[in-house]
Amino acid sequence: MTPPAPPEPPPAHDLLAGKVVVVTAAAGTGIGFATARRCAEEGAVVVLSDSHPRRLDEAADQLAEITGTRPLAVPCNVTDEDQVQLLYDSAVAEHGRIDVAVNNAGLGGSARIVDMTDEEWGTVLDVTLTGTFRCTRAALRHMLPRRSGVIVNNASVLGWRAQVEQAHYAAAKAGVMALTRCAAAESAEAGVRVNAVSPSLALHPFLNRVMSDEALEELRSRELFGRGAETWEVANVIVFLASDYSSYMSGEVVSVSSQHP
Repeated sequence: MTPPAPPEPPPAHDLLAGKVVVVTAAAGTGIGFATARRCAEEGAVVVLSDSHPRRLDEAADQLAEITGTRPLAVPCNVTDEDQVQLLYDSAVAEHGRIDVAVNNAGLGGSARIVDMTDEEWGTVLDVTLTGTFRCTRAALRHMLPRRSGVIVNNASVLGWRAQVEQAHYAAAKAGVMALTRCAAAESAEAGVRVNAVSPSLALHPFLNRVMSDEALEELRSRELFGRGAETWEVANVIVFLASDYSSYMSGEVVSVSSQHP
């Protein structure tokens, strides 16, 4: 049976009009750039970041073609604390504040636990969990004194569900979920909200570099719609969590998935 085709992206409604939004891992074809684009389409002033300077410049050029304004683009490797601080300080210096931080940077891999090296484990945890911690901390240092702001972290359904060869990634994403809830509890008094999205399968060309067609097809078969999400479908949920429409939500992890048991 042929799965239904994905819908067309919905029209924008200025959900983030005038808000300053920082997005990490925003270059390339994945959730990060899709989020930056959707935020810009919803009226946000976007600050792009990525660890690949060339791809970051290309992403800034792409966004300029779409919106007519080239965004501030700051190279940042989230494993480097000085670079993380520079990203958020640069955003504040350019725009006066940060309203939304989308912590999207993450790194995967495939290895069974018995074969996994300390380096493989540590690298995935450093980017995916500790990197999210560094960015959350940096954003909160600007948001808490202003008593205003929203953080949206990118988790994964693997933070809830087991999958072979994914122990490091699953552990990191489960940690992102726990970090999100703790950060929300600590930030509520200042009116700062912290939530996360938890995608299952979001399709983009980079996946074919790290996964075989057979593996991708097996993952698609787990989805009720028989297809993976378009990256903009995940980005739409991030936009909702970043907007005032989710003003009573904090500490939540929202599944962006049609997976079935």
